[in-house]
Amino acid sequence: MKAIILVGGEGTRLRPLTYSIVKSMVPVLNRPFLEHVICRLARHDIKDIILAMGYKPDSIYEYFKKGPLKDVRLSYSLEVKPMGTAGAVKLASEHIRSAFFVLNGDVFTDIDYTGMLQYHLANKSKATIALTHVDDPTKFGVVETENNGRVRAFIEKPPADRVTSHWINAGVYVLEPEILDYIPDDEFYMFERGVFPRLLQDNQLVFAYPSSAYWIDMGTPAKYKQLNNDIITGRCSSFLYDASSPAVGENTVVSKSCRIEGPVLIGKNCQIGEHVRLVGPLVIGNNCHIKMGCLIENSVLWNDIRVGINSSVINSVIANGAIIDNGSCLMDQIYNHEANEV
Repeated sequence: MKAIILVGGEGTRLRPLTYSIVKSMVPVLNRPFLEHVICRLARHDIKDIILAMGYKPDSIYEYFKKGPLKDVRLSYSLEVKPMGTAGAVKLASEHIRSAFFVLNGDVFTDIDYTGMLQYHLANKSKATIALTHVDDPTKFGVVETENNGRVRAFIEKPPADRVTSHWINAGVYVLEPEILDYIPDDEFYMFERGVFPRLLQDNQLVFAYPSSAYWIDMGTPAKYKQLNNDIITGRCSSFLYDASSPAVGENTVVSKSCRIEGPVLIGKNCQIGEHVRLVGPLVIGNNCHIKMGCLIENSVLWNDIRVGINSSVINSVIANGAIIDNGSCLMDQIYNHEANEV
């Protein structure tokens, strides 16, 4: 079974974290976000995966050529100009011969891909769209359906007074290869505004697959931090994280006087000094040095970070290579020293 993942652009909503890193490669519990997504697909026997990329692809090539995921066959499609969600799929579709998945590359979900495919085939649908329920659908594409699940209409980002449903497009599709005929060659084109409305106009079978599974668009710093917290606290699952495994990486030294409270994950080659207090949910990356007397609470620290004596980092996300001076207090901060932004 094949899948195309729309890796996406530069991730402006996730700034300043994505100043020097591709959005899909930001670390989630010390592994790239994209790796979590691919691993879940593989567990559903979806192992032929095409990454449709357009922004800073080199870091993706370099990471996955090391083969961190076994039995997964990756191929790559590179946009030289923005193509839109459907245009990117058309560009990447050279070897598509049967039904395939398409996923937005900034969405994390534990949806039942196997069940969704079975539902698609049972309905003989041309396109099946996963739906998720949200409290405020005004920032999303709302999908209206008949009682049997057949899609009746698409409403893109409706104003509050015109909301007719709280079920939105979850960015996960199963498509038949004939759908590719609805996408023009070498042109910016969208599923949401182009392909799907045209299918309805042609009276093609389009079905919705409502799901109560965990779903999050991690495209903002707040949502990104929430995703880390939700996995480490067990609100959702990732096949790359096992809460029963050691929470301290190889060659990491934790002082005997350090206090650890709640779920905490510490990467490799770290040094945790005397009288440090670590309060979860908390993720600390590789090669980090937390000096004596620090408080690190409810935060995500990336790699190669130095936190000075008697400093506090609370409810924050700190990007690679940050040096936090002695006695500092960072609270509710998104900090990337390379972007010179907080």
